[in-house]
Amino acid sequence: MWIYEKKLQYPVRVSKCDPRMAKLLIEQYGGADGELAAALRYLNQRYTIPDKVIGLLTDIGTEEFAHLEMIATMVYKLTKDATTEQLKAAGLDEHYVNHDRALYYSNAAGIPWTATYIQAKGDPIADLYEDIAAEEKARATYQWLIDMTDDTDLQDSLKFLREREVIHSLRFREAVELLKAEQGAKKVF
Repeated sequence: MWIYEKKLQYPVRVSKCDPRMAKLLIEQYGGADGELAAALRYLNQRYTIPDKVIGLLTDIGTEEFAHLEMIATMVYKLTKDATTEQLKAAGLDEHYVNHDRALYYSNAAGIPWTATYIQAKGDPIADLYEDIAAEEKARATYQWLIDMTDDTDLQDSLKFLREREVIHSLRFREAVELLKAEQGAKKVF
């Protein structure tokens, strides 16, 4: 199903060690509106969605995994040179005690990822509206993350991710309209 290219979807650069920002970015790694939840939501929903939009969910779900890889790279780069004192000052001491510098699926507050973040109603329109909401929440979170850093290199990658959320939302909106038009169409056999 997938062909993995050993490169990020978009370059990730950071200008400085910043464990505080890494802690905030973890929200998009394992938070309710983060990339893991989005990828799993879309790849799960594709089994009960009409054939016309299966490919859309597959494509976007796959891209969300690429975004997850970008977030992981950002967190790694922001913390790789941090001292334990810097990690502690950034509020990452509990994470360090439990996981060292390894990434762990949790939100910025340290609450572990849970499958309850994923919605699948089985109704195509309801699921697509859920997906639109998920993309808009992720877009908003990326904007707030951009606002929280003065690192222009990091902002560049975050802006890329924010814009992809906008595109995904638009694509899901198109799918809703496609399915709504199909619902109202007379079928003659």
